[in-house]
Amino acid sequence: MPKSTRELPSKKPIIRLPSPVESFLRSESSSGVILIAAALVAFIWANSPWASSYFEMKHATTGVELGGFSLMKPLELWVNDLLMAIFFFLVGLEIKREVLIGELAGFQKAALPVSGALGGMLVPAGIYLAVNWNQPEFVNGWGVPMATDIAFAVGVLALIGKRVPLALKVFLLALAIVDDLGAVLVIALFYTAELDVGSLLLSFVFVGVAYMYGRRGGTSGFWYAMIGLISWYFMLKSGVHATISGVLMAMSVPIVQRMTPRELTKEIQSRMGGSTFEEVVVHIEDVEGIIKRSHSPLHNFEHGLHPYSAYFIMPVFALFNAGVALGGSGEGAMVSLATLGVFLGLLIGKPLGVTGLTWIAVKLGITKLPDGVSWFGILGVGFLAGIGFTMALFIANLAFGEGAALDQAKIGILSASVVAAIIGLVALNRAFGKPSSEHRAEPSAKTKTA
Repeated sequence: MPKSTRELPSKKPIIRLPSPVESFLRSESSSGVILIAAALVAFIWANSPWASSYFEMKHATTGVELGGFSLMKPLELWVNDLLMAIFFFLVGLEIKREVLIGELAGFQKAALPVSGALGGMLVPAGIYLAVNWNQPEFVNGWGVPMATDIAFAVGVLALIGKRVPLALKVFLLALAIVDDLGAVLVIALFYTAELDVGSLLLSFVFVGVAYMYGRRGGTSGFWYAMIGLISWYFMLKSGVHATISGVLMAMSVPIVQRMTPRELTKEIQSRMGGSTFEEVVVHIEDVEGIIKRSHSPLHNFEHGLHPYSAYFIMPVFALFNAGVALGGSGEGAMVSLATLGVFLGLLIGKPLGVTGLTWIAVKLGITKLPDGVSWFGILGVGFLAGIGFTMALFIANLAFGEGAALDQAKIGILSASVVAAIIGLVALNRAFGKPSSEHRAEPSAKTKTA
């Protein structure tokens, strides 16, 4: 007679905490949605019956006047010069962390994303120059298609879900950070009109003051902000774009932890225990305080500023810079060789450069592809790198200033970013296929036994 089978109790699933990289990618993907919404609002507003109010808002002048001191700017420039300096400060913190202890620490880890980033900067710039070589009014925009928008790119990547290997997500993240570093260097070296050496040196002096403050154990965000504001002002007066002061200030922030892992573990273990719920909660709060105090100033600033950057600064920047009025007339027509150069640079140059130089580096034995990552996956990430948006719009403002050429470049950025996102999404979806079914055929109710 068949014996009834006994069902074994199923094991409870183990809760796996997300890694720092996964947490960062998750926050970037959610901020990308808000960024898209802000860009759409700006674009629709600039082409609506209320378009005049949009441009009046951008050009409304405000500032600070105190005695003989005066600093007045249009709202758009306050956003692009001051708010974006905070964004670049955060970029600088991310670059420093990744280079010292993250995905860019050491030659083996850095070689793959650095190769991809270099290709993704050089090839788009080359394509743009090939299109606009004989166009003196447009040639200065070669830096525009070099940039990648990490929030948009990660947001699109998140649509694929968990099918994308974490190694490929890390590759995109590291590539975008190297790309940001390249953009910072391009801005500092090539988009500086006139240089006031005295003001530049004074800006450097205050960066040095911040560095010494950090070396002596200073951790106050207030004092870093005050010193950074003075450095920003002198950088603004020097002729170098003021956002560079944000990156330099980030380099002054210490990353050294106050406790070793062994000391931290010992301290946490000594605080654990308790026989009642309330006692356990109190001990957990103590442990949270210990962990918070053990973090480096760089860690605290990065995690403290990231929500403000992702959910306020970048959407505000998109609102002020993505509004392009279509239907220009005469010389203000919305399509030009600048549009074409930016479009082809981002859409063709990025995937070609990222994939091509990565392939060369692998073939030369300099680096290797991570496990589970295919060349088709690298190509898909190359297309996502063609989503320029925030950084591309920022460099376009520096390259062209106000006028038709800026609007034409913006059309190239926006259209290429949309098409690159769609192609990248399709390519990655194809590369990793549909999620495999985890459900097997249910066993029959009766089982035969000997």
